[in-house]
Amino acid sequence: MRRLYQKIYLTIIVALLLVVLVAGAFWRLGANNAPVDAAFDMVGEMAMAVLPPPNAPLRAQQETIEHFAQRIDADLSLFDRNLNRVANVGRPIRAPRRGDGSGWQPGPAGPVWRIQLPDQRWLFVRPHIPRRHPAFGMVLFLGAISLAVALTAFPVVRGLTRRIERLQGAVDTLGTGDLSARAKVEGRDEVARLAESFNRSAARIEELVDAHRLLLANTSHELRTPLSRIRLGLELFEQTHDEKDKAQLQRDIAELDYMIDEILLASRLESKTTLVAREPVDLLAVAAEEGSRYENCTVDGDPVIVHGDARLLRRMVRNLLENAKRHGKPPISVSVRKYGMQATIDVVDAGPGVPEGEHERVFAPFHRLREDAQGAGLGLSLVRQIARMHGGDAVVAPRPGALSCFRVTLPAKV
Repeated sequence: MRRLYQKIYLTIIVALLLVVLVAGAFWRLGANNAPVDAAFDMVGEMAMAVLPPPNAPLRAQQETIEHFAQRIDADLSLFDRNLNRVANVGRPIRAPRRGDGSGWQPGPAGPVWRIQLPDQRWLFVRPHIPRRHPAFGMVLFLGAISLAVALTAFPVVRGLTRRIERLQGAVDTLGTGDLSARAKVEGRDEVARLAESFNRSAARIEELVDAHRLLLANTSHELRTPLSRIRLGLELFEQTHDEKDKAQLQRDIAELDYMIDEILLASRLESKTTLVAREPVDLLAVAAEEGSRYENCTVDGDPVIVHGDARLLRRMVRNLLENAKRHGKPPISVSVRKYGMQATIDVVDAGPGVPEGEHERVFAPFHRLREDAQGAGLGLSLVRQIARMHGGDAVVAPRPGALSCFRVTLPAKV
């Protein structure tokens, strides 16, 4: 049996059957017969009070039994203490076995009540109205419950496994390469949460694959320019052997190396959603160290500690300074401040700033302003990625007197 719903359904049915069997066994083994025995003793006393004594003529005993049989509409047999039949009305009833006591016994013509009188005689009564064994009613009741549960459990079990089958279909579709495959979320149980988790994972996979495709396409385009310059520079240097051409080649190679480094870092960050390692990092110290590499750059502010990846935070500050150097105008100023539970880094230069309609697009990968042809367009994208991985963000934040200002906010350590 391979279908899950069949296994679950069969398990429910088997469990119900076990409940019926165990309940019947407990009823049979644990039933209290004391009240029943007392009732038979009382009936025996009353019967002996109206029956002729054992030594009475057989005719008198037969007449009394016939009178009883008419009144209660039943077959009656009277046996002496030696189990010999004394009187009988209706179809004969089998004599009791030695050792039997008062009680109920089944028979081919219907159930028989056997009553032992105090004088050791036996009175057997077989009513003309059939009487069922008490266990029959309980078995019938439990069987009805089992049938009701079986009928109502099937659609529930089948509905559950049908949702799992649909989820399996979505997984198979995703596995064939259709990254837009999603599972339908139905209900609020574990299967629904599993479908939601699958949809989130599928969306993340689709996002990563699309990002890698875009990265590959843009990388092949961006690498053509420095490679072409290097090729031309080599041809020119072979002809002139001019030191200026050699220096330009070194700058082109350095730019190409920097571009490849940024592309690789962007690819690694795309595949990560959280930081693996965190450590206390002094943002002011990082900003001061990176700012010392640039001319006309000043750093001021307050010591602020954040938890994060020191290497990535250093790269974030370096990209902001590199962006100000390439696309802005000196002087460059870096300000580190703490406001409540947030740390801010403002990098300001004297340039005209980013046009208002480009405030968000400037953080997109490989995006450049129209008048700008430098770099690969990944620097600010990496800044925002690193900031968001640390629980913060990066925005364009112009203000009077500082039109070209980029601000990074990060959670500060308490």
